[in-house]
Amino acid sequence: MAYFSERLPHVVTRADLATLLTPTSAAAQSVDDEEAHDRLTRAVSEPELLEDLYWGLSEALAAQKGPRTDPESLMDKLSKRVQERKGRLAAAEVTPEIAAALVRINLLIGLAPDTMRAVLASAKGKAALDKGLRALGAHLVRELLK
Repeated sequence: MAYFSERLPHVVTRADLATLLTPTSAAAQSVDDEEAHDRLTRAVSEPELLEDLYWGLSEALAAQKGPRTDPESLMDKLSKRVQERKGRLAAAEVTPEIAAALVRINLLIGLAPDTMRAVLASAKGKAALDKGLRALGAHLVRELLK
């Protein structure tokens, strides 16, 4: 999969993703931040989830990029803001699509029932998951670049 920039996994690391997604996961699942962070840390160790999350971020960055915006300058700004804002992002509003992305995370760490796997594998489930990954990416980009 092609990322918005080859630098993306270096600018937003696995550990950063776990930290940045913690408020949304904690709020959506009614758990404390520490528990949410532990779950996310386990989840982002799964390569396929990591690819999905970077895809969502790449989609959001591509949408953010204007006609005269240099992709590398956008990555520089993102890099700076990740370090400044880490751990201080607002939770995303949990929509059905974002809930689908969170179910995907929970499936990978064994917290969601296996019946949910079939739901996400359906055409409607895949569409919701794609929208959810895009929405999570858009939320992170919006929060980091504001």
